[in-house]
Amino acid sequence: MSSAHVPLSACIIAMDEEDRLPDCLASLEFCDEIVVVDSHSKDRTREIAAAAGARVIERDWPGHVAQKEFAVRAALHDWVLCVDADERISPALREEILALREQGFPGRAGWRFPRLSSYLGRWMRRGGWYPDHQLRLFDRRRGHWGGNDPHDHVQLEGAPGTLRSDLLHHPYRSFAEHLRTIDKYTTIMAEGLHKRGKRAHLGHLVVGPCARFVRFYFLRLGLLEGWRGLLQAYLAAHYGRMKYAKLLVLQQGGAVEKRPDPPR
Repeated sequence: MSSAHVPLSACIIAMDEEDRLPDCLASLEFCDEIVVVDSHSKDRTREIAAAAGARVIERDWPGHVAQKEFAVRAALHDWVLCVDADERISPALREEILALREQGFPGRAGWRFPRLSSYLGRWMRRGGWYPDHQLRLFDRRRGHWGGNDPHDHVQLEGAPGTLRSDLLHHPYRSFAEHLRTIDKYTTIMAEGLHKRGKRAHLGHLVVGPCARFVRFYFLRLGLLEGWRGLLQAYLAAHYGRMKYAKLLVLQQGGAVEKRPDPPR
């Protein structure tokens, strides 16, 4: 081991991920530490993580940004690699990270890399999902998690470096899960926009979704991905439409989803 070797902590947030977590953990075995922050999983997520040698912390869910930032600050080492349970470090990306680590992560406060996503049995290289660069390897002294839930991102001091190899992503177990995720995320987004005083208008509901479909299906060549590319573009447009439809409901004083009745 060279004197330049810098210890590296892997950080994962998880909830009910017993089926996807083992492959994620296996891809991170080269790290000096793995931290898993679990939000009260009802399956064997915590037991699987502990059996793999991870340090497990159970914590209430405060939102994507806050949970990921907590995981980063809970790590033992300043250089962190943040990966979701549905992601894996590819062998080629592992080699690039190892080479950087042995050099002491020179010259940059963080590094990003392309993310390649699988959708309904196919790796999607067109249609707007690739290269989808993700900044996940960084020095926590010079970076932190930011953004608006559920769309978090790392905010870094200075420009990141870029690696060539892919982070592999398996975002949805099924088409139904994709639809449920859209419903969940658009509610979170609409509530966040409403709190920040944003307003929905006709263009958001009509023009925006049409433009979004054209961009993903035609301009970003989703049509070359066959029926999956068509679904991908359609649901990208649907995401935008539902986000602003829910915002419209909220700004008119309505409720997007039923809340529990307050205790009497």
